Amino acid sequence: MRLADYRCWLVLVAVFILAGQVDASPAQQPTVCIQCHGGLAGHLAAPVIDWQGSVHQQNGISCHDCHGGDPTDFAMAMEPERGFVGVPDYEQVPNFCGRCHIGVLGDYQESAHGRALAEGGAQCVVCHGNHSVTPAHIDLINQQDCSRCHDYGRAAEIKLALKETDARLIRIDGELQRIHKLGFSTESMSGSLFDLRNRFHRVFHSVDVRKVRQETGGVQAELTKMEGEVKAIDTTLGQRKLWGSVVIALL
Repeated sequence: MRLADYRCWLVLVAVFILAGQVDASPAQQPTVCIQCHGGLAGHLAAPVIDWQGSVHQQNGISCHDCHGGDPTDFAMAMEPERGFVGVPDYEQVPNFCGRCHIGVLGDYQESAHGRALAEGGAQCVVCHGNHSVTPAHIDLINQQDCSRCHDYGRAAEIKLALKETDARLIRIDGELQRIHKLGFSTESMSGSLFDLRNRFHRVFHSVDVRKVRQETGGVQAELTKMEGEVKAIDTTLGQRKLWGSVVIALL
């Protein structure tokens, strides 16, 4: 290889390396809601502080996605004609959140919590918070929080029924990430696992031990099938490694 060609090759390699390190997605620009409230103090700044790092912020959900309004216009940001709906009353919160979390809303409305909403029954922000929402996880069911309103007994039964399945979901997710790094396409399986996890977490909101156990059985069966698929992929990987060793030895 000539020196000029060698230098050209090095430049191309450097370009590809640098291109891989650059985030191609544009940075999320702060809305006027964030700019305004972020510069205030006390309770007016709290929503921005709580929202930062939340699961909503991580997924690009900002103030206007929930509260409406115009996120580009300081003067009209909170005008009803621009769709601003403000803060919902206590009993309006489930429908407010349910605009996105449709399936969860249905389970909640049929639950003991939903049926007791008019009498002060727990709604979304009681358990999940409002702006500092974290990803759904089984430890949201805990004695300290649940016993604020009632005895922990039924909640403990539900958590026990869900615990093993939740651990399997996490374990399989880790396995899919592992085999993806080894060169296998896991997009379809990851999508199926995502849907299965959402279906499983929805049942939390029914607060119905019988329904939880019934749904858990179905989810467990699907996870067993998925674990079999992962095992088959590992077998294929083992065979590839074996044949690769044979080829290298022959060479």
